Amino acid sequence: MSESTSTTQWLTQEAHDRLSAELEHLSTTGRAEIAKRIEAARDEGDLKENGGYHAAKDEQGKIEARIRTLTELLRTATVGVAPAAHGVVEPGTVITATILGDEERFLLGSREIVGDDSDIDVYSEASPLGQAVIGAKVGDTVSYTAPNGKEISVTIVNVETYTG
Repeated sequence: MSESTSTTQWLTQEAHDRLSAELEHLSTTGRAEIAKRIEAARDEGDLKENGGYHAAKDEQGKIEARIRTLTELLRTATVGVAPAAHGVVEPGTVITATILGDEERFLLGSREIVGDDSDIDVYSEASPLGQAVIGAKVGDTVSYTAPNGKEISVTIVNVETYTG
């Protein structure tokens, strides 16, 4: 995701530290390593047919996009403990909801909060589901329009404090 966001996102201190370390690595070591790979591939000759050069340039673009995303996220993020759940859906809470007859549990916030080793689903508060449930209370039923045009009903079953 290389687009910048205009909304402030909540991050745990752990997530902020992890993302700051990733940004530092990409901005220093990552850039240096990809520059060496590009230079080595360039030295191989004709760039038109040099797959290694094109792959390295593509990876460079991905690294630069990730650097921009992390820079913006860290610049605008609110860092702190998860908000204490009080029965109302808000960013940083874990929601249990009945969606299309199935009970689902998810975190409302940035995917970056949980990292790669978590199995909890995460929905952005800017997503159609996130926009529908934010501010809803336990027992409320709300709905949103899915990308396929179908109206989806969501009943809030529980709102918990995110514990990581």
